Amino acid sequence: MFNPFVWLRIPTAEAHCDIPCGIYDPIAAKIAAQTVQKMVLRIQSLEPPGADADAEARHAYANTMSRYATVKEEHGEICKRELSILWADYAWPNMPAGFDLHGSFNQALKLAGRCKQTVDMAACEELVSAVDNIATAFWATKNVTYSDPNAAARYGT
Repeated sequence: MFNPFVWLRIPTAEAHCDIPCGIYDPIAAKIAAQTVQKMVLRIQSLEPPGADADAEARHAYANTMSRYATVKEEHGEICKRELSILWADYAWPNMPAGFDLHGSFNQALKLAGRCKQTVDMAACEELVSAVDNIATAFWATKNVTYSDPNAAARYGT
């Protein structure tokens, strides 16, 4: 049986969004940044097992720690990807006065990398703030005042 897709060898394309679709929102970067922050909080709060702990407790600790670190790494990368897309693909019309487009994104991307490399709550807080700064500028280009009223509830305790 003839399969034209095999014959044509049509490659799979993955992008957001090289068409462009025109749908952008920094919320995905914000949620990823908050996830990184939450994982750092959990890593810092995780109690290591004592010297007399049994193998099961040591394994449970190692498993939990590795899962927190993995999620932190994954969401740090998601944050970087979402910011890169917004930086590169959005046309940035009507820039707000005083907003340093390239400097702001460069700072946020470097912070996301630093958050992946370390367990540093201050860096996480800076990252969330940097993403909020970008979101404020983004929404200003659409004549919308940015707010994230669900940030605290989403982050939780």
